[in-house]
Amino acid sequence: MNILILGGGGREHTLAWKLSQSPKLKKLFVAPGNAGTAVVAKNVPIGVNDFEKIKELVLEESVEMVVVGPEDPLVNGVHDFFLNDEALAHIPVIGPQKAAATLEGSKQFAKEFMMRHGIPTAGYSSFGPGDLEDGYAFLETLPPPYVLKADGLAAGKGVLILDDLQEAKSELKTMLIDGKFGEAGARVVIEEFLDGIELSVFVLTDGKGYLVLPTAKDYKRIGEGDSGLNTGGMGAISPVPFADKEFMDKIYQRVVKPTVEGLKIDKLPYKGFIFIGLIKVGGDPMVIEYNVRMGDPETEVVIPRIQNDLVELFQAVADQTLDQIDLQIDPRTAATVMMVSGGYPEAYGKGKAIEGFGQIGDSLVFHAGTQLREGQVVTSGGRVMAITSFGGTMEEALKKSYANVGKVRFEGMNYRKDIGFDL
Repeated sequence: MNILILGGGGREHTLAWKLSQSPKLKKLFVAPGNAGTAVVAKNVPIGVNDFEKIKELVLEESVEMVVVGPEDPLVNGVHDFFLNDEALAHIPVIGPQKAAATLEGSKQFAKEFMMRHGIPTAGYSSFGPGDLEDGYAFLETLPPPYVLKADGLAAGKGVLILDDLQEAKSELKTMLIDGKFGEAGARVVIEEFLDGIELSVFVLTDGKGYLVLPTAKDYKRIGEGDSGLNTGGMGAISPVPFADKEFMDKIYQRVVKPTVEGLKIDKLPYKGFIFIGLIKVGGDPMVIEYNVRMGDPETEVVIPRIQNDLVELFQAVADQTLDQIDLQIDPRTAATVMMVSGGYPEAYGKGKAIEGFGQIGDSLVFHAGTQLREGQVVTSGGRVMAITSFGGTMEEALKKSYANVGKVRFEGMNYRKDIGFDL
């Protein structure tokens, strides 16, 4: 089978690495890919939202399945583009159609979905530019801290958590009136703050049945002890130690089942990954957000733990036969540490030569922001490379990852030294 992956980060390298192990795979393409995907697939310099160019590639190379990595093309309707094109309609796309992708594309849509289907989440209200005074009044009814979320896609930067009421009001105005997050912040969802510990649950669904994949916990802040600015993720652990059987049963019954059933009831066709961002409050799960694809860097710990043939899993999604799959999970812990460019998540340099990762043999190396320049692997993004290791315990897995991070060198390299500190 010829398969195309859309995307060019650590998530896509991990998926490419896993798919490339399948005897069912003939050719693998990644658009646009990175220096890591180039080792296991053919990179094609096409943007993930350039649907016409994607069509040309698919027809030219007889691609038989498309796996969508990032959220942008899903929210922009890449699945619908295939379904509505006679030449492409027979090719399965792993990722939901546009209407269902609104679960990530609009925070308000997601909140309304949760309320409608009785899925536990924080109380909220949403506001547009004409509702500024109402927004101020709503903030005054809440105890601090105040949670402000840009309604649309803001590349992981659209959530503000503020302790001061005046600052929260000022930021609300900046978002709604001054366009701080552009189109994404044209509406703002204000939520009550939930105090607890976070985790992510991943579901693969074919629109009828579903499989619950391993849990993971990622670390978003740039600084030790979860301090500083939000990033795309600095590391992850799977499984999550506190997600015991009793807690997971609550997640199945209160969150996973009503989510999948809710998609059917609302006639939102869904074939692909559902990422459920949760927080444990007391002993109960509450939903923070939905994403309509795998997370990054969670993919780098979840996918390596899946022992099934990933081509077979995706084929079952396409054929709606997931209920026939017996999911096999590696019982060991996987831990990933992300190496990032100096200055990230603010301004950072690119084109720095990366050395030493070729010496790593007992861990997995997943490229994120890398590219090949005249035979040399160089940095091309904020998050550069992830090292994932297995261990009998979380500590053992982390020790191995950190030992191998120590072998990698590039100018300005930064990483968090406390992944898993709160577990």
